[in-house]
Amino acid sequence: MTDFPADGFALFPDRSVVALRVNGELKDLATTVTADDQVEPVTIDSPDGLSILRHSTAHVLAQAVQRVKPQANLGIGPPVTDGFYYDFQVDEPFTPEDLKVVKKEMERIVRENQRFVRRVVTDDEARAELADEPFKLELIGLKGGSAEAAEGASVEVGAGELTIYDNVTRDGETAWKDLCRGPHVPGTRLIGNGWDLTRIAGAYWRGSEKNPQLQRIYGTAWPTKDELRAYQHRLEEAAKRDHRKLGKELDLFSFPDEIGPGLAVFHPKGGIIRYEIERYMRERLLANGYDVVNTPHITKGDLFMTSGHLQWYADGMYPPMVLDEVVDADGHVSREGQAYYLKPMNCPFHNLIFRSRGRSYRELPLRLSEFGSVYRYEKSGTLAGLTRVRGMTQDDTHIYVTAEQVKGELTHSLDFVLQTLRDYGLNDFYLELSTKEDGNPKFIGDDALWVEATETLREVAEASGLELVPDPGGAAFYGPKISVQARDAIGRTWQMSTIQLDFNQPERFELEYTGPDGEKHRPVMIHRALFGSVERFFAILLEHYAGAFPVWLAPVQVVAVPVAAEYGDYLAEIVADLKSKGVRAEADHSDDRMQKKIRTHTTHKVPLMLIAGEQDRAAGTVSFRFRDGTQLNGVPVAEAVARITGAIAGRTLVNTAEDLA
Repeated sequence: MTDFPADGFALFPDRSVVALRVNGELKDLATTVTADDQVEPVTIDSPDGLSILRHSTAHVLAQAVQRVKPQANLGIGPPVTDGFYYDFQVDEPFTPEDLKVVKKEMERIVRENQRFVRRVVTDDEARAELADEPFKLELIGLKGGSAEAAEGASVEVGAGELTIYDNVTRDGETAWKDLCRGPHVPGTRLIGNGWDLTRIAGAYWRGSEKNPQLQRIYGTAWPTKDELRAYQHRLEEAAKRDHRKLGKELDLFSFPDEIGPGLAVFHPKGGIIRYEIERYMRERLLANGYDVVNTPHITKGDLFMTSGHLQWYADGMYPPMVLDEVVDADGHVSREGQAYYLKPMNCPFHNLIFRSRGRSYRELPLRLSEFGSVYRYEKSGTLAGLTRVRGMTQDDTHIYVTAEQVKGELTHSLDFVLQTLRDYGLNDFYLELSTKEDGNPKFIGDDALWVEATETLREVAEASGLELVPDPGGAAFYGPKISVQARDAIGRTWQMSTIQLDFNQPERFELEYTGPDGEKHRPVMIHRALFGSVERFFAILLEHYAGAFPVWLAPVQVVAVPVAAEYGDYLAEIVADLKSKGVRAEADHSDDRMQKKIRTHTTHKVPLMLIAGEQDRAAGTVSFRFRDGTQLNGVPVAEAVARITGAIAGRTLVNTAEDLA
């Protein structure tokens, strides 16, 4: 029986417990609680526990850097997916040799088992203690507006009290301190040996090119050494699959400097993969009652004022172009120009299509779908190949329904999304429910409608049978959403499709339909993007398959390789027949030896090679060679063609002879 008040050490002596959740808030294990408090243990291997471990390791990194480089100024050091980072201002960029020295110092700090001790301070006290840290002083000034401070800054300042964490040695001396909200693991020894520093990068302070560029050190931390090794193995596999590397090796796409950062061009092989991705999606849309529309790339700014994007999303939009100004012969402006914007979203345009004429309840659900190109001014430091770009094409659908149709349509949309993703070869899913953050002015609209929308989405998500994970504060400004999270071939999670409920846009655009009662009613709007963007989906599939696509997506589906030149004509006839059936087939008539041809096309990840020599020509057969080196010999030509077209129609992943059986 525990006597209260008590701290977490008394309540949970298990060393795997590193923090507490007290009345819903994360707290240090040293926090004192009463019998009236609701207290839950936070174990080191839980999602919260991992974040706390990683943030604590970031503090150890920062302390080590300042031991090695005392003049280094501190930026921020939040936990991120699978790890952490810390930003520093230093005279010279970090080198790999610097990281070795920093790692040795971190090991010493871990062995010292310094305690993380929380201390509440006033703004003035914090400024006095951190007078030599200009970036920390800037964060103190932004307290209460941490959403504006910097990505990851919420680990340091928020709307409440300021706290500093002291790293205290065994003899009670403060070895180091940092502005931080916490919580942390009790002591540095709990960081153990399941951590590593991974890479160095540059990063602008608060993510703006107008601010100083800092040096960022990334790291990872895990509860055990074995988990660290498993993560490092996954990293090695991910590096082999990096879509930027594969895109260059397989000649799929590039980012020419002449065009600008974050703006991709797709080469012929990448273009055909993209075409197939979009073509099949269009087939699915038309087969499931969607109407295809098309809208311009630019618009007058008033449209985004009506939608709310200029009020809530302007930082993510390209600057306006002022057009249509009329100047007379004397140089006087007789008509003011108007601001036009590249569109960051398609939804306002679709609202205008809905509003273009009177609508009846009999037309609903009305599903408007577009492969619409949008442009977003992503900060240069956030761009990442095709997964984060400035110009993208969204498979954007906006569905207009009556209030009574909402739940059924959400179920229809989620089923559509999951089945379509399975057709592309993704099968391992869970769902995330993104909700509003109370008191945050970013979220617009009536609270009662938010509650209704959120609960409806929750019911639909739970009915799917998939795991549902909460995402507090992750909603769009106009409504909550379900996100489909898909795990790829090496277990990484990607956010895929989103389904968002919106009661606000129909109100802002005064959308109406005539109900069965003859009265005007406001529709409910559902935003649904299956890919997110075609570019990002392309990158995910490229990494998921490591470039070895199913036959239907492969840029070159079949290559015919003659054993010798005299069998070229025989294979050319087969290739011509395949082409007539829509197969992307080629015959390799180059002067290279057969084995070199096979190596070349295997490197290019061609799924099917047809080989023929004298025996095949005489018997009217071909031999298949597959990506793994296995072969299937003596297949009659008609059967071979049927197997190839069947694999394409069935969207089959063919890497071995067994896959084509």
